[in-house]
Order: sequence, then C-alpha cells, then structure tokens
Amino acid sequence: MGTYINKGNIAFQSSRNSEYVDKSRLIAVVNQTLFTRQRFSCVSRCRRFGKSMAAEMLCAYYDKSCQSRHLFQDLKIVDDPSFEQHLNKYAVVYVDMTSFITRYHDDTIVEHINDEVMADVHKAYPDVPRQDGDDLMALLIRINEDTSEQFFFIADEWDAICREFKPGTKAMGDYLNWLRRMFKSNEGLTVFAGAYLTGILPIKKYQTQSAMNRSAQRDACLSKNFQEYSMIDPMNMAGLFGFTEDEVKTLADKHGMDYGELEKWYDGYQIGDENHIFNPNSVMTALRSRRCRNYWAKTAAYETVSHYISLNFEGLKDDILKLLAGESVRVNTTKFQNDLSIVKSKDDVLTVLIHLGYLAYDDERKHCYVPNYEVAGELSNAIEDTNWTQVVKSLQQSEELLQNTLAGNSQAVARGIDLAHDENTSILAYNDENSMACVLSIAYYAARDKYIVHREYQSGKGFADLVLIPRKHTDSPAVIIELKYDHTVDTAISQILRKQYPAKVAEYADRLLLVGISYDRESKRHECKITEYKKE
Repeated sequence: MGTYINKGNIAFQSSRNSEYVDKSRLIAVVNQTLFTRQRFSCVSRCRRFGKSMAAEMLCAYYDKSCQSRHLFQDLKIVDDPSFEQHLNKYAVVYVDMTSFITRYHDDTIVEHINDEVMADVHKAYPDVPRQDGDDLMALLIRINEDTSEQFFFIADEWDAICREFKPGTKAMGDYLNWLRRMFKSNEGLTVFAGAYLTGILPIKKYQTQSAMNRSAQRDACLSKNFQEYSMIDPMNMAGLFGFTEDEVKTLADKHGMDYGELEKWYDGYQIGDENHIFNPNSVMTALRSRRCRNYWAKTAAYETVSHYISLNFEGLKDDILKLLAGESVRVNTTKFQNDLSIVKSKDDVLTVLIHLGYLAYDDERKHCYVPNYEVAGELSNAIEDTNWTQVVKSLQQSEELLQNTLAGNSQAVARGIDLAHDENTSILAYNDENSMACVLSIAYYAARDKYIVHREYQSGKGFADLVLIPRKHTDSPAVIIELKYDHTVDTAISQILRKQYPAKVAEYADRLLLVGISYDRESKRHECKITEYKKE
C-alpha cells in the first residue's frame, strides 16, 4: 500500500462500517466516461457535501491492489453492467491537495507535489527506470510504455492551491502548468483510463498572468479536456452528492426523527433536476446527536463569505437583504471566472456564495436564494462581521421586536418597525406592501429560532403576509401578521378574519395572535394592533 498510489479500500471500508447512504450510482456515471474524450471529470460541490467520501469510494472500486467486491455487494452499482468490467482493474493515483497546503506555504509546493507522488509511484514500479529531469507525467508515460499499465487519477480538493495562491504567483503558474502537463496532452489519453477531480470551484475559467502562461487561451484549452459537474450545472450527477428527499425520509424513519424538522433545517438546495437536496453532513450529525441545530458553523469558507458580502458592489446590499427576508434574486452566473481572487460584481459575489453553499440556485429561473434555516443563520452571522451597520442593527433588534409582539405591546412593536424601516429604507425601496413585507421579514428575523417563518402563506381564502408557526417543543403562540400600506390596522385585522387565514393554522387556534401593521405614507410611521384570536 502506497501513500499516493494503490492506497486500497481502507477509507471506504470506514464509511461502510458507519451508517452509509448509497451513492454508488456515481461509479456508473464515471464508468461511462472511461477511455472516452470525457474521461477527465471535475466535480465541484460546497464543503461537507460528500466529495471526499465519493473519491474514496472510487478509489476502492478502481484500485487493483485490493479486493473490494464485498464493499459493494449490497449497493445499487452491482446491478449496473459496467460493475464487473472495471472493478479493481486499475492502478489508482490518489492525491489530497489539502495535505500539501498544510505543509508547504510557498512557491515550492508544486515541486513537492510532483516529487513526492513521483517517488511513491516509482516505488510501486521499481523496474521502470527514472531519468534525470523526469516529472511525474514522464514517469507515468514510461510505465505505460513498458507495462501497458493505465492509471485512474483522483485529486481531492484540486482547487485548494488555487484558493491559497493568487493568480500571477509562481505557485499558481506552476500548478496550472502541472495540470496541463498531466491532462492536456495526448499522452494523458494514453496513460489515464480516467481522472476524477473534486473541489469547491469548477476548473474551466482559471487564468493566470504569470510568464509561464502568457495566453488565457491556454487555460481554455485545459478546460476543454474536463467534463464539469457543478452546483450550477450538475449534469447527470444531480442526486449523487447531498441527500435526496427520499433518502432523508428513510433516515428520519429509521432514527425516529421528525422529517419536517430535518427538512426545514437542512433541505433547500435545488441541484439540476433534484428539487430537494439536503446537506448530508448536517443531517447525519443531527441524527447522531438526536437534535437539529446549526452544524454548518466554523467552515473554512466563513471568513471568505464575510469578506465578499462586505464588498461595495451596486445592488449587493439590496439583494442580500431580500435573500435574508426569504426572497430570491436573479443572478448571472456566467461571468464569474471561478477564481476567488477575481470578484468584480454583485453577480460574482452571489455566484461565489452558490459555490460555497451559502445560497442555492434555481437554474430554470436563474435565481438564487437562502436554502434553509441552518444556512440562513450562518449568513446572518457573516453579515454581523461586516460593516453593514444598518442590516446588523436590524438583526440585533429583532429579538426585542419579537418579544414585544408576543407580549402584545403594540406601541413598542410599532416603534420597533419604525426603527427597522428607518434603518433599511436607504437599502430597499419602501413604496408598497411587498417592500413592507421584506423589511418586516428582516425585523422578525430572530423569530426563526422558535418559528418556521412563511412569507405569502396560503391560508383560508388568500395569502397571509407573514405567518410564524411554532417549531416543535416550543410553547410560543402562532402569529399571523397582515400588512397594510396607507390603510388602517383595523382593516388589516378585518382581512385576516374575513379571508379566514386562521383556518390554515387551526391546530394553534387556542394560542394564536393576530397582528395588523399599517404604514402611513405621509407621516412615515407605522401603527400596530395585536389581538388574540377567538374561536367562534
């Protein structure tokens, strides 16, 4: 067993010894690409979406130095015609790029990658001579010529170096040249049966201004050799990363957990044709701890997010405010160069947040949105570390507004909404009930701890503007909020009753607050009326 070659199946064995959700259909997708022009795959997903586990599964399946049939005999892949054809048939080179990032922080990093992997490969093929000036690819070519051996190459976190070193640095130029050397030349099609790269960012638009790469067109040539599967365009890998709705329902039933709670906390990603993709790490951690909470925290991307949303691009604050309020916003993902150091517009920032998993993407509408409660909490935490004092102040005042609402203190609620309005009108136009609802969603942001918050909630004979439904194991009342622009609070309460909004939350009828909020355009002030619902 080597360090980088013929690593065997121990890592995947550990996954099978744990609770494992079957994602083996990925093998069939990759098998279809072997020995074709699409044999080089680059799969990008946000952190904690199972990329490394998938790479370990592929290593166990392809690696000829071990016998892995027993690890797959109860998985879906055994029914695929390609299973027997490629099982344990190739020499697998497996490189985790983050292991080099932790050890080398200067321009020598690519030299270390090449030399360490080459030394390990040569140890596995001692009868094939090394020559002065050899690099890894030269050795692999010679092994192929002498033995007809073909390799399967796996690079986990391939873009770690691209995130660590900026364009124009020697390390970045060396790395891109190394990738071209491995995968761009015709020799790569002879040496490799296939390759599988994982990372956060797609590969195709990486560019460098270094002397080693004088033409951006050379990077485009590299990209043409890779078939990409991303958060934005997953192609036929949509359901193979993250957990699907059916998979989480099965897990919830097995563990006696409330599927609805798992859904609100961890669902919300729309990836390709899959409309309900859950964060797998968070789901499994919630099942083990028997508790839904924020397990997203402390990812390495956190400081990156705070930095990007602090950038003063026109329209960014407006869009982030809408996203926090539960709305979706249009985004052009096509201009982003897949380089975290080259972010030039609001759309670039939103696209970065999609790749990092802080936003989900609806490809049909070309819109992005905050996927779930867990991520919403992390996004608001990131905002608190920015210079967006207006939004931060509103978020901080949100808890007090909620408490005053539950206490029935209508005057304090009106004052609190006045304050939220004054803080946010410079960001968001405030000229109709929809913009009122957006600001109100921010004002009641703290309610998400105890409530499931619904905008435009269908109930009775219409849509209630804002409905707060208590989360399980809380004793707070449900709340229906109706907004009126240049109308009275009595009109708002009357509409709640006339359109039978309480019917949709009938199970909370014994503890239900009706809240009418109005805004007077001339005085620029809000009024509020809070009453307990009385069943007829």
